[in-house]
Amino acid sequence: MVEEQILVRGVTSPGVLQVMREVPRHCFVPAAHREQAYEDRPLPIGNQQTISQPYIVALMTDLAQVDREAVVLEVGAGSGYQAAVLARLARQVFALEHLAPLASRAGSRLKELNIHNVKVGIGDGYLGWPEHQPYDAILASAAIDHVPQALLDQLKPEGRIVLPLARGFDSQVLVVVRKSRGGRKMEREVIPVRFVPFVRSGRSE
Repeated sequence: MVEEQILVRGVTSPGVLQVMREVPRHCFVPAAHREQAYEDRPLPIGNQQTISQPYIVALMTDLAQVDREAVVLEVGAGSGYQAAVLARLARQVFALEHLAPLASRAGSRLKELNIHNVKVGIGDGYLGWPEHQPYDAILASAAIDHVPQALLDQLKPEGRIVLPLARGFDSQVLVVVRKSRGGRKMEREVIPVRFVPFVRSGRSE
């Protein structure tokens, strides 16, 4: 998977490649799709949601540039796979999911794999998770047509947001948004992508 899908597409960070080799993706995929867990495509995880293809998970992780002291917010925890990858590289990961069944399953999987530096919460990712701010990096796994101000506000200066932006009808692009020391937003487009749409929800824990 790593050599054929990720490395050849330009993700060369040794830390990211090692983590992608180590985290068992099949543990985050429903039993009906487990044989396809390491294929180059997203897979359904229930509740009309998907687990991203391995390359996209690796690319977003690489673009976030987290280190061992980083505190990271993930919006759209889904299966918990992206959080598990980030957890191997960062000090702490806070993963928000608006669908309670997915949040519960993700939390259980992470505990089963002895990943203890991820906290999974249920809530509206559009509002971020202000209790644990500021974040060194924020990743979102659902497409929206703008960067929510709450996420920018909760990001540290010189931090990065990695998320898919909707660009008109049926078009999305993965972007990296960097926040300057003065609070200015600098945006860079990376590649076209296809994610499930961003969904607002009520907030609870």
